[in-house]
Amino acid sequence: MTRRRRAAAGPLLALAAVSACGPAPIDARSQIGPNPHLPAIHQYLLPPMKVTGVTPWGDVTPKVAPGLQVKALATGLKSPRSVYLLPNGDVLAVESGGPPEPVKRPKELVMAWLQTKSHPRGEPGQRITLLRDADGDGSPELRSVFLEHLNSPFGVALVGGDLYVANTDAVLRYPYVEGQTRITAPGVKLTDLPGGPIDHHWTKSLVASPDGTKLYAGVGSNSNITENGIEAERERAAIWEIDRATGGHRLFATGLRNPNGLNFEPQTQALWAVVNERDELGPDLVPDYLTSVKDGGFYGWPYSYWGRHVDPRVRPQRPDLVAKAVVPDYSLSSHVAPLGMTFYTGANLPPAYRGGAFVGEHGSWDRPRFNGYKVVYVPFANGRPNGAAQDVVTGFLDGANARGRPVGLAVDSRGGLLIADDVGGTVWRVTAAGA
Repeated sequence: MTRRRRAAAGPLLALAAVSACGPAPIDARSQIGPNPHLPAIHQYLLPPMKVTGVTPWGDVTPKVAPGLQVKALATGLKSPRSVYLLPNGDVLAVESGGPPEPVKRPKELVMAWLQTKSHPRGEPGQRITLLRDADGDGSPELRSVFLEHLNSPFGVALVGGDLYVANTDAVLRYPYVEGQTRITAPGVKLTDLPGGPIDHHWTKSLVASPDGTKLYAGVGSNSNITENGIEAERERAAIWEIDRATGGHRLFATGLRNPNGLNFEPQTQALWAVVNERDELGPDLVPDYLTSVKDGGFYGWPYSYWGRHVDPRVRPQRPDLVAKAVVPDYSLSSHVAPLGMTFYTGANLPPAYRGGAFVGEHGSWDRPRFNGYKVVYVPFANGRPNGAAQDVVTGFLDGANARGRPVGLAVDSRGGLLIADDVGGTVWRVTAAGA
């Protein structure tokens, strides 16, 4: 941070502390499930901001629920944001960070300062690293740079011999042969994605349709609540459906402020996602959520939240869109920042964890008490959420500091749950105790 920014941040943080006075936080558990408690709106001059510092893991590991164990599959990575399993069992760790954004308002100056505080120093990898654990002992025998010189990559999808990588501004296709440990061929652009110069939500989640003919990409909004202008939101806050053959696209669903963790539910083959909702309406508004995604569905952003609850800050209002806003399926509580999700179909973990969804909650920064910073499990029955979310992997917080923050999730070939920890620079592997 420059001296000018450092000097400016002090008074702004003081102002934020003064303006953050508001309602006491509610019990976060009252916002977990299909019918979350939604308190009254509370607006701020500047919102409450509470971020962690960073403490290295050292010899410490995350905490896991009874019947489970956790071990680092790889350490020393440069901001691993997502993980992807190849057919031969190789694991791809996507090391990435977002592009810098222009700073126009005091809030953005404060947020830039906070981000330097809550993330370790050093540039992200902007690459994909391959991890090969052929004997299954949890310690890879091979670690190699698989793809490099990428532009804020996040999502990965393999269809046949075509490997797709979602950079922040485009989906690229690379040739892949099973077992190869490095790709040197140049990528071919399949389609552009909304990028800079403002690129507020830069992570672009990616998944292939079950039949392999389509790709689905999550494209987050370019603002909290359209403060950069509605034109900056063109084709954003949406899930794109991309034709693999032509690169053409359509908006599959809209009104999703920042959709990530795109996956198809195994039983029904329905598309699901986790969504980061808006800020600055109070410490317990608006709940982030897990939802099925309906073709043509509108999920409210920016005009309303959790169905037809109107956001009064947006001008002009769109009652026509609010009237058809889809209510999400399952609330995860407010500001937990879910960035990863995977359905569990493996056989390694205890039966209680089979068939449902694991969610990686990156953690809050804009409420007086921390929320998230863990991996939870949402039970499913008949393709739908069925029960309260359960804490599965915790211990990412060490008082006011974070040892790590979970992001993307995947299930490896032996049924272990993989967790990308960007702050800790680690990919964690969770298995049944004694496995």
